[in-house]
Amino acid sequence: MSLISPDNSMAVMAGLFCISGAAFMLEKTRIGSQLTGAVIAILAAILAANIGLIPHSAPAYDFVFTYFVPVLIPLFLFKADLRRIISEAGRTTAAFMLATTGTVAGVTVAALVLDLSSLGAMADIAESQREPAIAALFTSTYIGGSVNYAALGEITGLKEDASFFSAATAADNLFSAMYLGLLALLPGWTWLARRFVPHSEAPPVEEEATAPISAMSLTISLALALLIVTLGDALGSALGLQGWRYVIITSIALVFATLLPNMARKLSGSFELGVGLSFVFFTAIAAGADIFAMIEVGPLLIVLVLILLSIHLTITLGLGMLFKLSLPELIIASNAAVLGATTAPALAATKGWNNLVTPGVLVGVLGYALGTFLGTLVFKYWGAIL
Repeated sequence: MSLISPDNSMAVMAGLFCISGAAFMLEKTRIGSQLTGAVIAILAAILAANIGLIPHSAPAYDFVFTYFVPVLIPLFLFKADLRRIISEAGRTTAAFMLATTGTVAGVTVAALVLDLSSLGAMADIAESQREPAIAALFTSTYIGGSVNYAALGEITGLKEDASFFSAATAADNLFSAMYLGLLALLPGWTWLARRFVPHSEAPPVEEEATAPISAMSLTISLALALLIVTLGDALGSALGLQGWRYVIITSIALVFATLLPNMARKLSGSFELGVGLSFVFFTAIAAGADIFAMIEVGPLLIVLVLILLSIHLTITLGLGMLFKLSLPELIIASNAAVLGATTAPALAATKGWNNLVTPGVLVGVLGYALGTFLGTLVFKYWGAIL
């Protein structure tokens, strides 16, 4: 039972937006800037749900998952001009590729060591598909963040097992927040920092001039995002590729951003709108994180996440040292992979790495594109990977 009834959708949505708004305000404080607004929203929603202020599940959350998640992808990807990502964030992109490699390696090792087929038993998927589904779920979330996590929950069918998905959400959100804290502390570890090349304090990349944010630019941005989702769904249905829904949507948005960058730049405020809606989404998905369910179902999940993140960090830093990347570049890339585009630039700004703020956004956006794609590939072709 919760103070706000699950059936009172208006009150539930009010709760989500209030938590999101508070997270934005708290991010401006000294301690909040260290945590970042996204992590504050996640932790606040977990607390609110587990002490009974807001429900763990509600039709309003389903609305957020159904409509916000697919629309968020193009809103974020309007900035994903692949040519710009390569030219302006080349070193950070290289670091992000290492972080992606670390995630895939971590998922693979965890699946080899643990018996994941016992998890997700209530979902309407065969036992032989449970391990690929869980591997895909965590591959996606630790390459692009929670937006990819929700997409793969739908693609794999794991969202149907409410108990498992709630426990997995709790493990993902809690350990992601703890991991961000670890990343923030790493630069102060002298023994580690001196083993990397010094970070170049090159001037930050200047953003190209764009039109001011207006009601028109926000409306057109949202309209175009909805059109891309509609076109993606139509193509998926026509080609019989419904299981590739988010990959198709991602591909259309990437093609638009790369081939028509001048038009994409006119969509002023699209990224900011995406960030605002993503905070509401973070709050909704975190509200479903049942700590008690995680404790009951989740010892194996906790071990899975610990193995995955440990290998992810080890490979990211190890290969980064080998390829002469700086520690700040690797930290921002790992942050973008595990938590997405909303926290990476915030951490860069907090640490004074001003020349990594824009690259942090760009590689985070790249993670939104790659996370769903690679997660879907893992789910479809897991047997060939092992």
